[in-house]
Amino acid sequence: MPKKVRTTQWRKQRRKEYLEKKEYRYYIFCEGEQTEPLYFEGFKRIIEDNPIYRDMVLIEIEPCAAETMRVIGMAERYVRKNGIDRGQIWCVYDKDSFPAKDFNGVTERVDKLNFENPELQYHAAWSNECIEFWFILHFAYYTSNNHRSEYVKFLNDKFRELAIGKYQKNMKDIFNILMEKGNPKLAIRYAKRIIEENKEKTPSDIAPGTKVYELVEELARYLPEG
Repeated sequence: MPKKVRTTQWRKQRRKEYLEKKEYRYYIFCEGEQTEPLYFEGFKRIIEDNPIYRDMVLIEIEPCAAETMRVIGMAERYVRKNGIDRGQIWCVYDKDSFPAKDFNGVTERVDKLNFENPELQYHAAWSNECIEFWFILHFAYYTSNNHRSEYVKFLNDKFRELAIGKYQKNMKDIFNILMEKGNPKLAIRYAKRIIEENKEKTPSDIAPGTKVYELVEELARYLPEG
């Protein structure tokens, strides 16, 4: 038994040393357990498969199964527990039906945390009202403040039009679909435009709106051209 413990400790130390060599570090905490993690796993796969970035870029994706303020709370605990002192911490979460105070509270907490350590920066990649709005922007400039069920209906219609079946949450190939059938560059442009037109408003008042594009822009730096 003692030998097994030493082996486990050695492996943990080796992993820690390996991670510390990474120059660029992204820790992504997702409100959802599958939809958002599956989407960002697409970026992770491509980046880690590229020998140029394999030993340079670290991407850790943590499903939280928690909402708004609990997501950033879990991120903070993870940072403390693992002794993380540099990198980017991204909180990906939806408005859904949660109180505006909690939804806006994440961005307020992010601003406060970012004063404490310039080497460790937190980011709020929110969607109002859900991640499906970000998906929609890959196909259209959509500004109607509808219930999330309407966003799912839009995606269903678009997917059928493209002969790729019905949109479902937790689709394992959602990243490939959006990259190949949609237009990520247009999605970023549309999302930026909406934020710019509502820049004096709080996140809960920008409906619909999303800042997921900021994380996508960051990760897209490591993707092949085009």
